[in-house]
Amino acid sequence: MPTAVSRSGEFLTIVRCRGELRARRSAQIVAPADVPELRITWLAPAGEPISPGSPAVRFDPSSAEQQLTEKQAALDQAQATLDQAEADARITSAQDRLELSNLKYEVNRAELEVSKTEILSAMQAERSRIALDLAGERQSVQEATVRLHEASSRSKIAAMKRARDEAQAEVELTEYRLSQMELKAPISGVIVFLENRSQGWLNAQPFKVGDQVWRGASIAEIPDLETLEFEGKIDEIDRGSIHAGADVRVHIDALPELNLQAAVAAISPLTQPGFEFPPTRSFRGYAPLVQPDQRLRPGMLGSMDVIINRIADAVIVPSQAVFTRDGKPVVYAQEGAGYRTVSIEIVGRNPDEYAVSGLHPDVTVALVEPEAIP
Repeated sequence: MPTAVSRSGEFLTIVRCRGELRARRSAQIVAPADVPELRITWLAPAGEPISPGSPAVRFDPSSAEQQLTEKQAALDQAQATLDQAEADARITSAQDRLELSNLKYEVNRAELEVSKTEILSAMQAERSRIALDLAGERQSVQEATVRLHEASSRSKIAAMKRARDEAQAEVELTEYRLSQMELKAPISGVIVFLENRSQGWLNAQPFKVGDQVWRGASIAEIPDLETLEFEGKIDEIDRGSIHAGADVRVHIDALPELNLQAAVAAISPLTQPGFEFPPTRSFRGYAPLVQPDQRLRPGMLGSMDVIINRIADAVIVPSQAVFTRDGKPVVYAQEGAGYRTVSIEIVGRNPDEYAVSGLHPDVTVALVEPEAIP
């Protein structure tokens, strides 16, 4: 005969909810949006802890390095052309100034000759005036030539500076792209690589070395293990008895030895559909863990027991020990070699145990009806 012993102690009235762990805080590692031709060459170990600033993903930099070499050569060529144009402009400007100085000297000398007309013959005076006019014309022409050369040089140098600046911008852009060949973890946690759906949903697999990555693709996610909480599905019939702040005990299927403490932080205002079949809808309750275990990971399945009532000094028996006779709850207490029927009143219940009155503690009770034993 399977039996159990009634005990005395605090009884917890609970609502049990199935669900899974999730992280309230997480960060995604996203491929650069302005870098073409990305191919993965290295990935951090999946599922392993990672610290902020540690390398998470590396891409093939060979294409960007080749582009940088080409852009740098184009920049050097543009700078050399600009330097040559500026040097030519300085030489032309110096020659023009020298020529203009010579012409000014000729004008001054012609003016001196004209000033001697009172002591010279009329013919010589006329020649001096004609020479002065010619010298003045040549000076005006040279001044116009100087202005033309200066304007032409400024325009040419400005065009070459624009070409140089464009080449410089291309180099800086390529250097930036090269710096994006390594993506680092923004927060601490464990790295989980997301699915690569570039080949369709049916062929989706986590990103791996050698995969081509499109711009802005979400490659991995890092959940913060310090922010783990349990997300439980609350049936509509239990929603009214659960409130924010209620104590919770979380049990994880993969780690049954753990008894994690938590409290209900929030409950979804509306029901949410589930993915099982047939379709169901339920509320969601969120309970942050007080002290997360390092072995816990987001997505682990389990249950949370929401404590809705506490009964001090209650007599507790397993739920299998309570039976119904004539519409009333009873237990079968061991008495000598047999069992006697004891009528009880159920004070509280949970999925595993009942709190009862009418029974003393430390009494051996049957877990199956004695009449049912062959």
